[in-house]
Amino acid sequence: MKKSLTALAFGTLGLGIAEFVMMGILPDVAKDLHISIPQAGHFISAYALGVCVGAPGMVLVARTRPLKHILLGLMVIYICGNLCAAASVNYWMMLMMRFISGLPHGAFFGVGSIVAERVADKGKSSQAVALMVSGMTIANLFGVPLGTFMSNIMSWRIPFLFNGVWGLITLFYIWKWVPSLPALPDTGLKGQFRFLKNLAPWLLIFTTMFGNGGIFCWYSYVTPLMTHVAGFSENSMTFIMVLAGLSMTVGNLMGGKFSDQYGAARVVKYTQVIMASGLLAIFFAASVSWLAVILMCIC
Repeated sequence: MKKSLTALAFGTLGLGIAEFVMMGILPDVAKDLHISIPQAGHFISAYALGVCVGAPGMVLVARTRPLKHILLGLMVIYICGNLCAAASVNYWMMLMMRFISGLPHGAFFGVGSIVAERVADKGKSSQAVALMVSGMTIANLFGVPLGTFMSNIMSWRIPFLFNGVWGLITLFYIWKWVPSLPALPDTGLKGQFRFLKNLAPWLLIFTTMFGNGGIFCWYSYVTPLMTHVAGFSENSMTFIMVLAGLSMTVGNLMGGKFSDQYGAARVVKYTQVIMASGLLAIFFAASVSWLAVILMCIC
């Protein structure tokens, strides 16, 4: 794998851990900050809100800058947000730091995808993007278990310190390995949204929204589903989550390869059908333990 893609994957790995680690350490954070678990759940929502605001906002602000400079700036925000989250002393400070931590998330994926396509070998642009995104899927494999482990043996603040240090490492490798690429053509503020006049982008947006929305609505409750319905013990959930993360990693890499071979539209169509079928099957077959695990991996 090209070093530039490795640097981008480092970034998506860190962003993935930053997003999902809160789900594994939520009770510890709530206890230490003297708030309820539902209140601590706002930290997950704050990160998601930061993603939604930051994706278009930061790209618009920095649209005339070279792509490498944008990536470096986004990583600086990521580092500051996570280090300050580790030092949070109350609910409001943590809420703000989680929002700030989420700001670079979507923008990094957007700009990183453009960089990955530009540095990719001919005919392998989809695979290059998939390799960049693989950091996110690997975060699902290791991020939550590692963060929970750190929180249990030391403090919930340690995972955020880890994220900050990881961000510094990523910042260095982006500076060293990602080539200097010119900024995208500046079409002005209105020009950034001109593509929304066509139907195709809206179809893509809604496909992504409903597809990912369905998966995450289920994935948020995968632990009670597996323990209360499928009959697995809580101790077995670490291994089950590793299987889920491994499946995401394999699926991401295969999706990139198949997109180059058969076209992205065809791959999206079939994967959406597979996900919808898997979710429907889980609704009826979750009580069969081995089948529930297989369907989880398929989804």
